Amino acid sequence: MLQKLIKKYGIGLAAILFVLLIAGMAGTYFRLDLTAEKRYTLSASTRRLLEDLDSTVDIQVFLTGDLPANDKKLSVATSELLDEFKAIAGKHIRVNFSLPDDTGLSDSLRLRLYDSLMRLGVVFETSQEMTDRQKKKITQRIIPSALISFREGQAPIAVDLRSSRKIFHPFDVLNETPREDEDATRNAAEALLEYKFADAIDQLTRRQIPVVAYVTGNGEPIDYSVSDLVEVLRNRYRLGIFDLKKGFPDARQVQALLVVKPTQEFSEEDKLKLDQYVMQGGKIIWFIDKLHAELDSLMRNQASYTAYDRGLELDDILFRYGVRIRNDLLQDLNCAKIPIVVGSNPDGSPVMRRIPWPYYPFLSGRTPHPISANLDRVLPVFPSGIDTVKSPGIRKTILLATDSNSRSLSSPALVSLNSVRSDEDFLTFNQSFLPVAVLLEGNFNSLFAGRASEFLKDSVKRSSGYPFAASSIQPTAQIVVSDANLVTNPVSTGSGPQSMGQLPFDNYRFANRDFLLNALDYLVSERKLYESRNKDFVLRLLDKKRVEEERAYWQFLNLLGPLVILVLLALLLNNYRKKKFATQQP
Repeated sequence: MLQKLIKKYGIGLAAILFVLLIAGMAGTYFRLDLTAEKRYTLSASTRRLLEDLDSTVDIQVFLTGDLPANDKKLSVATSELLDEFKAIAGKHIRVNFSLPDDTGLSDSLRLRLYDSLMRLGVVFETSQEMTDRQKKKITQRIIPSALISFREGQAPIAVDLRSSRKIFHPFDVLNETPREDEDATRNAAEALLEYKFADAIDQLTRRQIPVVAYVTGNGEPIDYSVSDLVEVLRNRYRLGIFDLKKGFPDARQVQALLVVKPTQEFSEEDKLKLDQYVMQGGKIIWFIDKLHAELDSLMRNQASYTAYDRGLELDDILFRYGVRIRNDLLQDLNCAKIPIVVGSNPDGSPVMRRIPWPYYPFLSGRTPHPISANLDRVLPVFPSGIDTVKSPGIRKTILLATDSNSRSLSSPALVSLNSVRSDEDFLTFNQSFLPVAVLLEGNFNSLFAGRASEFLKDSVKRSSGYPFAASSIQPTAQIVVSDANLVTNPVSTGSGPQSMGQLPFDNYRFANRDFLLNALDYLVSERKLYESRNKDFVLRLLDKKRVEEERAYWQFLNLLGPLVILVLLALLLNNYRKKKFATQQP
Protein backbone atom coordinates (compact mmCIF):
# COMPACT_ATOMS: atom_id res chain seq x y z
CA MET A 1 0.00 0.00 0.00
CA LEU A 2 2.84 2.42 0.97
CA GLN A 3 4.67 1.63 -2.23
CA LYS A 4 1.56 2.42 -4.27
CA LEU A 5 1.15 5.79 -2.47
CA ILE A 6 4.78 6.66 -3.08
CA LYS A 7 4.50 5.62 -6.73
CA LYS A 8 1.23 7.52 -7.16
CA TYR A 9 1.99 10.64 -5.12
CA GLY A 10 5.80 10.66 -5.10
CA ILE A 11 6.24 14.05 -6.79
CA GLY A 12 3.43 15.58 -4.75
CA LEU A 13 4.89 14.31 -1.46
CA ALA A 14 8.32 15.63 -2.40
CA ALA A 15 6.84 19.04 -3.20
CA ILE A 16 4.95 19.11 0.11
CA LEU A 17 8.05 18.11 2.09
CA PHE A 18 10.09 20.76 0.26
CA VAL A 19 7.53 23.46 1.09
CA LEU A 20 7.43 22.37 4.75
CA LEU A 21 11.23 22.43 4.90
CA ILE A 22 11.37 25.96 3.48
CA ALA A 23 8.65 27.14 5.88
CA GLY A 24 10.45 25.60 8.83
CA MET A 25 13.73 27.27 7.93
CA ALA A 26 12.15 30.67 7.24
CA GLY A 27 12.60 31.81 10.82
CA THR A 28 15.98 30.16 11.26
CA TYR A 29 19.26 32.01 10.70
CA PHE A 30 22.04 29.68 9.64
CA ARG A 31 25.42 30.27 8.04
CA LEU A 32 28.58 28.20 7.69
CA ASP A 33 31.86 30.08 8.08
CA LEU A 34 34.29 28.51 5.62
CA THR A 35 36.78 31.41 5.60
CA ALA A 36 40.32 30.69 6.79
CA GLU A 37 40.33 33.66 9.20
CA LYS A 38 36.80 32.91 10.54
CA ARG A 39 35.52 36.22 9.22
CA TYR A 40 31.89 35.44 10.10
CA THR A 41 32.44 33.82 13.50
CA LEU A 42 31.88 35.95 16.61
CA SER A 43 34.43 35.81 19.41
CA ALA A 44 33.52 34.00 22.63
CA SER A 45 33.43 37.26 24.63
CA THR A 46 30.96 38.85 22.19
CA ARG A 47 28.72 35.78 22.31
CA ARG A 48 28.66 35.87 26.12
CA LEU A 49 27.77 39.57 26.06
CA LEU A 50 24.84 38.97 23.71
CA GLU A 51 23.62 35.89 25.59
CA ASP A 52 23.55 37.86 28.86
CA LEU A 53 21.28 40.61 27.49
CA ASP A 54 17.99 40.84 29.39
CA SER A 55 16.63 44.06 27.85
CA THR A 56 16.29 45.35 24.32
CA VAL A 57 19.13 47.18 22.59
CA ASP A 58 18.08 49.34 19.63
CA ILE A 59 20.57 49.86 16.80
CA GLN A 60 19.91 52.42 14.07
CA VAL A 61 22.37 52.24 11.18
CA PHE A 62 22.58 55.37 9.05
CA LEU A 63 24.79 53.85 6.34
CA THR A 64 22.00 52.92 3.94
CA GLY A 65 20.33 54.03 0.74
CA ASP A 66 21.92 54.53 -2.69
CA LEU A 67 25.58 54.28 -1.68
CA PRO A 68 28.88 54.15 -3.59
CA ALA A 69 30.26 50.65 -4.02
CA ASN A 70 32.76 50.79 -1.15
CA ASP A 71 30.24 52.20 1.33
CA LYS A 72 27.67 49.69 0.14
CA LYS A 73 30.10 46.89 0.91
CA LEU A 74 30.57 48.24 4.44
CA SER A 75 26.80 48.54 4.86
CA VAL A 76 26.32 44.91 3.79
CA ALA A 77 29.06 43.78 6.19
CA THR A 78 27.33 45.69 9.00
CA SER A 79 23.99 44.07 8.16
CA GLU A 80 25.52 40.60 8.15
CA LEU A 81 27.22 41.19 11.50
CA LEU A 82 24.03 42.45 13.13
CA ASP A 83 22.18 39.41 11.76
CA GLU A 84 24.67 37.33 13.73
CA PHE A 85 23.97 39.47 16.80
CA LYS A 86 20.21 38.93 16.42
CA ALA A 87 20.67 35.19 15.95
CA ILE A 88 22.27 35.01 19.41
CA ALA A 89 20.40 37.72 21.34
CA GLY A 90 17.03 37.18 19.67
CA LYS A 91 14.44 39.82 20.51
CA HIS A 92 16.93 41.73 22.67
CA ILE A 93 18.57 43.19 19.53
CA ARG A 94 16.47 45.41 17.25
CA VAL A 95 18.09 46.76 14.09
CA ASN A 96 16.85 49.52 11.82
CA PHE A 97 18.65 50.70 8.69
CA SER A 98 17.38 54.22 8.01
CA LEU A 99 18.56 57.78 7.60
CA PRO A 100 17.70 60.46 10.20
CA ASP A 101 14.04 61.40 9.81
CA ASP A 102 14.09 65.05 8.75
CA THR A 103 10.93 65.06 6.64
CA GLY A 104 8.75 68.09 7.23
CA LEU A 105 11.44 69.93 9.21
CA SER A 106 12.42 73.48 8.48
CA ASP A 107 16.03 74.29 7.65
CA SER A 108 16.73 75.48 11.20
CA LEU A 109 15.22 72.37 12.80
CA ARG A 110 17.05 70.12 10.35
CA LEU A 111 20.29 71.87 11.27
CA ARG A 112 19.58 71.35 14.97
CA LEU A 113 18.84 67.65 14.35
CA TYR A 114 22.15 67.06 12.60
CA ASP A 115 24.02 69.15 15.15
CA SER A 116 22.63 67.02 17.98
CA LEU A 117 23.69 63.86 16.14
CA MET A 118 27.19 65.26 15.67
CA ARG A 119 27.39 66.01 19.40
CA LEU A 120 26.60 62.35 20.09
CA GLY A 121 29.50 61.32 17.84
CA VAL A 122 27.70 60.59 14.57
CA VAL A 123 30.02 61.36 11.64
CA PHE A 124 29.07 62.76 8.25
CA GLU A 125 30.98 62.48 4.99
CA THR A 126 30.67 64.03 1.56
CA SER A 127 31.46 61.49 -1.15
CA GLN A 128 32.54 62.50 -4.62
CA GLU A 129 32.63 59.59 -7.05
CA MET A 130 33.36 59.63 -10.77
CA THR A 131 31.10 57.27 -12.71
CA ASP A 132 32.99 55.03 -15.11
CA ARG A 133 30.49 55.19 -17.96
CA GLN A 134 29.03 58.68 -17.86
CA LYS A 135 32.25 60.26 -16.59
CA LYS A 136 30.27 62.42 -14.19
CA LYS A 137 31.20 63.40 -10.67
CA ILE A 138 28.44 62.52 -8.20
CA THR A 139 28.43 64.28 -4.82
CA GLN A 140 26.33 62.90 -1.96
CA ARG A 141 26.19 62.99 1.83
CA ILE A 142 26.97 59.73 3.59
CA ILE A 143 26.57 58.93 7.30
CA PRO A 144 28.94 56.02 8.09
CA SER A 145 27.64 55.69 11.66
CA ALA A 146 25.23 53.79 13.85
CA LEU A 147 23.42 54.91 17.01
CA ILE A 148 22.93 52.38 19.81
CA SER A 149 20.28 53.02 22.48
CA PHE A 150 19.38 51.04 25.57
CA ARG A 151 17.21 52.39 28.37
CA GLU A 152 15.14 55.55 28.22
CA GLY A 153 17.00 58.44 29.79
CA GLN A 154 20.39 56.89 29.04
CA ALA A 155 22.45 58.68 26.41
CA PRO A 156 22.92 56.59 23.25
CA ILE A 157 26.36 55.74 21.94
CA ALA A 158 27.45 56.46 18.37
CA VAL A 159 29.58 53.95 16.48
CA ASP A 160 31.85 55.14 13.67
CA LEU A 161 31.74 52.37 11.07
CA ARG A 162 34.86 53.62 9.32
CA SER A 163 38.25 52.23 10.17
CA SER A 164 40.24 53.98 12.88
CA ARG A 165 43.32 52.47 11.27
CA LYS A 166 44.95 53.70 8.08
CA ILE A 167 46.99 51.21 6.07
CA PHE A 168 49.65 52.39 3.66
CA HIS A 169 51.34 50.87 0.64
CA PRO A 170 54.97 49.88 1.20
CA PHE A 171 57.20 52.91 0.70
CA ASP A 172 60.75 54.15 1.07
CA VAL A 173 60.80 56.42 4.12
CA LEU A 174 63.68 58.44 2.66
CA ASN A 175 62.41 59.15 -0.82
CA GLU A 176 58.67 58.48 -0.97
CA THR A 177 55.53 59.94 0.54
CA PRO A 178 53.20 57.37 2.19
CA ARG A 179 50.17 56.49 0.06
CA GLU A 180 47.11 55.08 1.77
CA ASP A 181 45.93 51.65 0.62
CA GLU A 182 42.24 52.51 0.53
CA ASP A 183 41.09 48.93 -0.10
CA ALA A 184 43.08 47.63 2.87
CA THR A 185 41.79 50.46 5.08
CA ARG A 186 38.18 49.62 4.20
CA ASN A 187 38.91 45.96 4.83
CA ALA A 188 40.21 46.91 8.29
CA ALA A 189 36.93 48.74 8.92
CA GLU A 190 35.02 45.49 8.45
CA ALA A 191 37.40 43.66 10.78
CA LEU A 192 36.71 46.15 13.58
CA LEU A 193 32.91 46.19 13.30
CA GLU A 194 32.35 43.41 15.83
CA TYR A 195 34.53 45.09 18.46
CA LYS A 196 32.93 48.50 17.96
CA PHE A 197 29.34 47.26 18.31
CA ALA A 198 30.13 44.89 21.18
CA ASP A 199 32.06 47.57 23.06
CA ALA A 200 29.19 50.06 22.72
CA ILE A 201 26.63 47.50 23.91
CA ASP A 202 28.87 46.63 26.86
CA GLN A 203 29.15 50.30 27.88
CA LEU A 204 25.38 50.66 27.85
CA THR A 205 24.52 47.43 29.65
CA ARG A 206 27.28 46.82 32.19
CA ARG A 207 26.21 46.85 35.82
CA GLN A 208 29.60 47.51 37.42
CA ILE A 209 31.86 50.27 36.18
CA PRO A 210 35.59 49.90 36.99
CA VAL A 211 37.25 52.61 39.08
CA VAL A 212 40.36 54.25 37.63
CA ALA A 213 42.39 56.83 39.57
CA TYR A 214 44.68 59.55 38.24
CA VAL A 215 47.68 59.84 40.58
CA THR A 216 48.88 63.28 41.74
CA GLY A 217 51.43 64.47 44.26
CA ASN A 218 54.62 64.37 42.20
CA GLY A 219 54.09 67.18 39.72
CA GLU A 220 51.65 65.40 37.43
CA PRO A 221 49.76 67.84 35.15
CA ILE A 222 46.26 68.88 36.24
CA ASP A 223 45.76 71.57 33.60
CA TYR A 224 44.33 71.69 30.07
CA SER A 225 47.05 69.38 28.79
CA VAL A 226 45.15 66.38 30.22
CA SER A 227 41.63 67.56 29.41
CA ASP A 228 41.18 64.99 26.63
CA LEU A 229 42.51 62.22 28.88
CA VAL A 230 40.07 63.14 31.66
CA GLU A 231 37.13 63.46 29.26
CA VAL A 232 37.81 60.08 27.64
CA LEU A 233 38.13 58.27 30.96
CA ARG A 234 35.07 59.92 32.48
CA ASN A 235 32.92 58.57 29.66
CA ARG A 236 33.98 54.95 30.26
CA TYR A 237 35.03 54.58 33.89
CA ARG A 238 34.48 55.96 37.35
CA LEU A 239 37.40 58.36 37.39
CA GLY A 240 38.97 59.62 40.60
CA ILE A 241 41.96 61.70 41.62
CA PHE A 242 44.33 60.13 44.14
CA ASP A 243 46.93 62.22 45.96
CA LEU A 244 49.83 59.91 46.71
CA LYS A 245 50.99 62.16 49.55
CA LYS A 246 47.80 61.58 51.52
CA GLY A 247 47.48 57.82 51.81
CA PHE A 248 47.77 54.31 50.40
CA PRO A 249 45.72 53.42 47.31
CA ASP A 250 43.39 50.47 47.97
CA ALA A 251 43.39 47.78 45.29
CA ARG A 252 40.00 46.56 46.54
CA GLN A 253 38.39 49.87 45.59
CA VAL A 254 40.55 51.16 42.72
CA GLN A 255 41.14 48.73 39.86
CA ALA A 256 43.89 50.74 38.11
CA LEU A 257 46.14 53.75 38.66
CA LEU A 258 47.44 56.13 36.01
CA VAL A 259 50.82 57.74 36.65
CA VAL A 260 51.10 60.42 33.96
CA LYS A 261 54.13 62.66 33.42
CA PRO A 262 55.43 63.18 36.96
CA THR A 263 58.03 65.95 37.18
CA GLN A 264 59.10 65.67 40.85
CA GLU A 265 61.15 63.06 42.65
CA PHE A 266 59.36 60.04 44.15
CA SER A 267 60.28 59.51 47.79
CA GLU A 268 60.73 56.06 49.33
CA GLU A 269 57.31 56.45 50.94
CA ASP A 270 55.73 57.24 47.57
CA LYS A 271 57.26 54.14 46.02
CA LEU A 272 56.21 52.02 49.02
CA LYS A 273 52.58 53.05 48.51
CA LEU A 274 52.62 52.17 44.81
CA ASP A 275 54.56 48.97 45.48
CA GLN A 276 52.11 47.67 48.07
CA TYR A 277 49.19 48.59 45.85
CA VAL A 278 50.66 46.28 43.18
CA MET A 279 51.34 43.58 45.78
CA GLN A 280 47.63 43.62 46.67
CA GLY A 281 46.69 42.97 43.04
CA GLY A 282 46.42 46.56 41.80
CA LYS A 283 47.31 47.54 38.25
CA ILE A 284 49.32 50.58 37.14
CA ILE A 285 49.94 52.23 33.78
CA TRP A 286 53.11 54.32 33.89
CA PHE A 287 53.48 57.16 31.36
CA ILE A 288 56.95 58.43 32.21
CA ASP A 289 59.09 61.16 30.65
CA LYS A 290 62.51 60.27 32.01
CA LEU A 291 64.19 63.16 30.19
CA HIS A 292 63.02 66.76 30.09
CA ALA A 293 62.48 67.42 26.39
CA GLU A 294 59.74 69.78 25.26
CA LEU A 295 59.04 71.29 21.85
CA ASP A 296 58.10 74.61 23.47
CA SER A 297 61.63 74.97 24.83
CA LEU A 298 63.09 74.30 21.40
CA MET A 299 60.79 76.81 19.71
CA ARG A 300 61.70 79.50 22.22
CA ASN A 301 65.43 78.97 21.65
CA GLN A 302 65.05 78.54 17.86
CA ALA A 303 68.34 76.66 17.93
CA SER A 304 68.95 73.71 20.22
CA TYR A 305 68.92 72.71 23.84
CA THR A 306 70.05 69.77 25.94
CA ALA A 307 67.53 67.23 27.21
CA TYR A 308 68.33 66.31 30.81
CA ASP A 309 67.23 63.71 33.36
CA ARG A 310 64.24 64.76 35.47
CA GLY A 311 65.56 62.84 38.50
CA LEU A 312 62.30 61.00 39.23
CA GLU A 313 64.07 58.19 41.12
CA LEU A 314 61.82 55.50 39.65
CA ASP A 315 64.60 53.36 38.18
CA ASP A 316 64.80 50.96 41.13
CA ILE A 317 61.11 50.11 41.37
CA LEU A 318 60.66 49.70 37.60
CA PHE A 319 63.85 47.62 37.41
CA ARG A 320 62.45 45.39 40.13
CA TYR A 321 59.30 44.87 38.09
CA GLY A 322 61.21 43.99 34.91
CA VAL A 323 61.99 47.10 32.82
CA ARG A 324 64.43 49.97 32.62
CA ILE A 325 63.69 53.30 30.92
CA ARG A 326 66.87 54.41 29.22
CA ASN A 327 68.49 57.86 29.39
CA ASP A 328 68.06 58.53 25.70
CA LEU A 329 65.76 59.91 23.03
CA LEU A 330 64.57 57.79 20.13
CA GLN A 331 64.34 58.92 16.52
CA ASP A 332 62.98 57.23 13.40
CA LEU A 333 62.81 58.30 9.77
CA ASN A 334 59.18 57.14 9.59
CA CYS A 335 57.86 60.08 11.57
CA ALA A 336 55.37 62.93 11.78
CA LYS A 337 55.86 66.39 10.34
CA ILE A 338 55.83 69.66 12.26
CA PRO A 339 55.40 73.21 10.93
CA ILE A 340 58.61 75.25 10.90
CA VAL A 341 59.15 78.89 9.90
CA VAL A 342 61.54 78.80 6.93
CA GLY A 343 61.37 82.42 5.82
CA SER A 344 59.10 85.40 5.41
CA ASN A 345 56.88 86.84 2.71
CA PRO A 346 57.35 90.36 1.27
CA ASP A 347 54.66 91.61 3.65
CA GLY A 348 56.58 90.24 6.63
CA SER A 349 54.30 87.27 7.32
CA PRO A 350 56.09 84.00 8.10
CA VAL A 351 56.47 81.22 5.54
CA MET A 352 55.65 77.86 7.13
CA ARG A 353 56.74 74.48 5.92
CA ARG A 354 56.00 71.06 7.39
CA ILE A 355 59.16 69.00 7.70
CA PRO A 356 59.72 65.44 8.99
CA TRP A 357 60.57 65.46 12.69
CA PRO A 358 62.39 62.25 13.73
CA TYR A 359 61.74 62.99 17.43
CA TYR A 360 58.06 62.17 16.68
CA PRO A 361 58.48 58.59 15.41
CA PHE A 362 55.43 56.54 14.49
CA LEU A 363 54.83 53.62 16.82
CA SER A 364 53.00 50.39 16.12
CA GLY A 365 52.51 46.95 17.62
CA ARG A 366 55.06 44.39 16.51
CA THR A 367 53.45 41.46 18.35
CA PRO A 368 49.88 40.13 17.92
CA HIS A 369 48.59 41.36 21.27
CA PRO A 370 44.97 42.50 21.84
CA ILE A 371 46.07 45.92 23.13
CA SER A 372 47.93 46.94 19.98
CA ALA A 373 46.40 44.66 17.35
CA ASN A 374 44.70 46.45 14.43
CA LEU A 375 45.70 49.86 15.77
CA ASP A 376 46.58 52.79 13.58
CA ARG A 377 49.93 54.47 14.15
CA VAL A 378 50.53 55.93 17.62
CA LEU A 379 52.29 59.30 17.89
CA PRO A 380 54.78 59.90 20.74
CA VAL A 381 56.66 63.10 21.53
CA PHE A 382 60.35 62.69 22.43
CA PRO A 383 60.10 59.03 23.54
CA SER A 384 62.86 57.15 25.32
CA GLY A 385 63.79 53.51 24.86
CA ILE A 386 62.89 50.67 27.21
CA ASP A 387 65.02 47.67 28.11
CA THR A 388 63.48 44.53 29.58
CA VAL A 389 65.46 42.99 32.45
CA LYS A 390 65.35 39.65 34.19
CA SER A 391 62.48 39.43 36.65
CA PRO A 392 61.40 35.92 37.76
CA GLY A 393 57.76 35.11 37.15
CA ILE A 394 57.08 38.17 34.96
CA ARG A 395 55.98 37.80 31.33
CA LYS A 396 56.96 40.78 29.17
CA THR A 397 55.24 41.81 25.94
CA ILE A 398 56.34 44.71 23.75
CA LEU A 399 53.19 46.64 22.82
CA LEU A 400 54.61 49.59 20.86
CA ALA A 401 57.91 50.04 19.08
CA THR A 402 59.50 52.29 16.48
CA ASP A 403 59.88 51.36 12.82
CA SER A 404 62.87 49.89 11.01
CA ASN A 405 64.99 53.06 10.59
CA SER A 406 65.65 54.15 14.17
CA ARG A 407 68.47 55.44 16.29
CA SER A 408 69.04 56.31 19.94
CA LEU A 409 70.58 59.59 21.20
CA SER A 410 72.08 59.11 24.65
CA SER A 411 71.69 61.71 27.40
CA PRO A 412 72.72 64.46 27.61
CA ALA A 413 70.99 64.61 24.22
CA LEU A 414 71.23 67.74 22.11
CA VAL A 415 67.81 68.52 20.62
CA SER A 416 67.81 70.70 17.51
CA LEU A 417 65.40 71.56 14.72
CA ASN A 418 67.75 70.14 12.11
CA SER A 419 68.99 66.91 13.65
CA VAL A 420 69.67 65.16 10.31
CA ARG A 421 72.09 67.23 8.27
CA SER A 422 74.01 64.86 6.01
CA ASP A 423 74.07 61.44 4.40
CA GLU A 424 76.28 60.26 7.25
CA ASP A 425 73.48 61.14 9.68
CA PHE A 426 71.05 59.00 7.66
CA LEU A 427 73.40 56.04 7.97
CA THR A 428 73.16 56.18 11.77
CA PHE A 429 69.46 55.21 11.62
CA ASN A 430 70.45 51.55 11.67
CA GLN A 431 68.33 50.17 14.51
CA SER A 432 64.89 48.60 14.31
CA PHE A 433 61.79 48.25 16.45
CA LEU A 434 62.99 49.94 19.62
CA PRO A 435 60.43 49.34 22.45
CA VAL A 436 58.45 52.26 23.88
CA ALA A 437 55.58 50.45 25.65
CA VAL A 438 55.89 47.14 27.52
CA LEU A 439 53.25 45.00 29.26
CA LEU A 440 54.33 43.19 32.44
CA GLU A 441 52.21 40.30 33.75
CA GLY A 442 52.62 37.84 36.59
CA ASN A 443 53.42 37.77 40.31
CA PHE A 444 55.63 40.75 41.14
CA ASN A 445 58.22 40.87 43.90
CA SER A 446 58.21 43.90 46.19
CA LEU A 447 60.99 46.46 45.96
CA PHE A 448 61.05 46.45 49.77
CA ALA A 449 61.12 42.68 50.25
CA GLY A 450 64.01 41.66 52.50
CA ARG A 451 64.70 45.18 53.73
CA ALA A 452 61.44 46.21 55.36
CA SER A 453 61.72 46.55 59.13
CA GLU A 454 59.00 45.43 61.51
CA PHE A 455 58.22 49.05 62.20
CA LEU A 456 57.70 49.65 58.47
CA LYS A 457 55.46 46.59 58.18
CA ASP A 458 53.36 47.72 61.11
CA SER A 459 53.13 51.19 59.60
CA VAL A 460 51.87 49.73 56.31
CA LYS A 461 49.24 47.69 58.16
CA ARG A 462 48.00 50.70 60.14
CA SER A 463 47.92 53.07 57.19
CA SER A 464 46.57 50.81 54.45
CA GLY A 465 44.45 48.30 56.30
CA TYR A 466 46.23 45.30 54.79
CA PRO A 467 49.50 43.59 55.84
CA PHE A 468 52.83 44.20 54.13
CA ALA A 469 53.33 41.79 51.20
CA ALA A 470 56.73 40.73 49.89
CA SER A 471 55.18 39.54 46.62
CA SER A 472 51.86 40.04 44.90
CA ILE A 473 49.06 37.99 46.45
CA GLN A 474 47.64 37.25 43.00
CA PRO A 475 48.76 37.64 39.38
CA THR A 476 48.44 41.22 38.19
CA ALA A 477 49.70 43.45 35.41
CA GLN A 478 51.37 46.76 34.69
CA ILE A 479 52.13 48.72 31.52
CA VAL A 480 55.19 50.95 31.25
CA VAL A 481 55.30 53.61 28.52
CA SER A 482 58.43 55.72 28.11
CA ASP A 483 56.59 58.77 26.83
CA ALA A 484 54.01 60.70 28.84
CA ASN A 485 53.09 63.04 25.99
CA LEU A 486 51.49 60.06 24.28
CA VAL A 487 48.35 60.69 26.42
CA THR A 488 48.57 64.44 26.97
CA ASN A 489 47.08 66.84 24.45
CA PRO A 490 48.35 70.03 22.79
CA VAL A 491 46.66 73.28 23.78
CA SER A 492 46.06 75.88 21.09
CA THR A 493 45.98 79.54 22.08
CA GLY A 494 43.12 80.06 19.64
CA SER A 495 40.94 76.94 19.96
CA GLY A 496 41.98 75.54 23.33
CA PRO A 497 42.69 71.86 24.12
CA GLN A 498 42.95 69.49 21.18
CA SER A 499 42.81 65.69 21.10
CA MET A 500 45.67 63.51 22.25
CA GLY A 501 47.65 62.22 19.29
CA GLN A 502 46.89 65.29 17.22
CA LEU A 503 49.51 67.76 16.05
CA PRO A 504 48.84 71.50 15.75
CA PHE A 505 47.89 72.50 12.17
CA ASP A 506 47.18 68.83 11.41
CA ASN A 507 43.62 67.49 11.14
CA TYR A 508 44.65 63.86 11.45
CA ARG A 509 44.30 62.15 14.83
CA PHE A 510 46.59 59.23 15.58
CA ALA A 511 45.58 56.18 17.63
CA ASN A 512 46.87 57.38 21.02
CA ARG A 513 43.36 57.41 22.50
CA ASP A 514 42.63 53.91 21.19
CA PHE A 515 45.84 52.60 22.69
CA LEU A 516 45.01 54.09 26.10
CA LEU A 517 41.49 52.66 26.13
CA ASN A 518 42.68 49.25 24.92
CA ALA A 519 45.31 49.18 27.65
CA LEU A 520 42.81 50.04 30.38
CA ASP A 521 40.22 47.61 29.04
CA TYR A 522 42.82 44.86 29.04
CA LEU A 523 43.72 45.57 32.68
CA VAL A 524 40.28 46.09 34.24
CA SER A 525 37.61 44.71 31.89
CA GLU A 526 35.76 41.54 32.85
CA ARG A 527 34.24 40.81 29.43
CA LYS A 528 37.54 40.78 27.52
CA LEU A 529 35.93 42.28 24.41
CA TYR A 530 39.33 43.32 23.16
CA GLU A 531 39.67 39.75 21.85
CA SER A 532 37.59 40.75 18.84
CA ARG A 533 40.14 43.43 17.93
CA ASN A 534 42.52 40.65 16.89
CA LYS A 535 40.43 39.84 13.83
CA ASP A 536 42.37 40.48 10.64
CA PHE A 537 40.42 39.85 7.47
CA VAL A 538 42.36 38.57 4.48
CA LEU A 539 42.05 41.07 1.64
CA ARG A 540 40.70 39.37 -1.47
CA LEU A 541 40.42 41.91 -4.25
CA LEU A 542 39.14 41.64 -7.80
CA ASP A 543 41.09 42.98 -10.74
CA LYS A 544 39.14 46.22 -11.34
CA LYS A 545 40.38 46.63 -14.90
CA ARG A 546 39.42 43.08 -15.83
CA VAL A 547 36.03 43.46 -14.12
CA GLU A 548 35.26 46.52 -16.23
CA GLU A 549 36.43 44.88 -19.45
CA GLU A 550 34.50 41.64 -18.86
CA ARG A 551 31.41 43.17 -17.23
CA ALA A 552 29.00 42.23 -20.05
CA TYR A 553 30.32 38.66 -20.24
CA TRP A 554 29.81 37.97 -16.53
CA GLN A 555 26.41 39.66 -16.46
CA PHE A 556 25.30 37.50 -19.40
CA LEU A 557 26.71 34.35 -17.77
CA ASN A 558 25.08 35.03 -14.38
CA LEU A 559 21.73 35.76 -16.02
CA LEU A 560 21.51 32.87 -18.48
CA GLY A 561 23.66 30.29 -16.70
CA PRO A 562 21.04 29.23 -14.11
CA LEU A 563 18.32 29.14 -16.80
CA VAL A 564 20.42 26.87 -19.01
CA ILE A 565 21.09 24.54 -16.08
CA LEU A 566 17.36 24.33 -15.26
CA VAL A 567 16.47 23.57 -18.90
CA LEU A 568 19.09 20.80 -19.06
CA LEU A 569 17.86 19.27 -15.82
CA ALA A 570 14.28 19.36 -17.08
CA LEU A 571 15.28 17.65 -20.35
CA LEU A 572 17.24 14.97 -18.50
CA LEU A 573 14.36 14.34 -16.11
CA ASN A 574 11.85 14.15 -18.96
CA ASN A 575 14.09 11.74 -20.89
CA TYR A 576 14.50 9.58 -17.76
CA ARG A 577 10.73 9.42 -17.20
CA LYS A 578 10.12 8.47 -20.86
CA LYS A 579 12.60 5.59 -20.67
CA LYS A 580 11.26 4.40 -17.31
CA PHE A 581 7.61 4.30 -18.28
CA ALA A 582 8.36 2.91 -21.75
CA THR A 583 9.97 -0.16 -20.20
CA GLN A 584 6.98 -0.68 -17.87
CA GLN A 585 4.40 -0.90 -20.73
CA PRO A 586 3.15 -4.50 -21.54
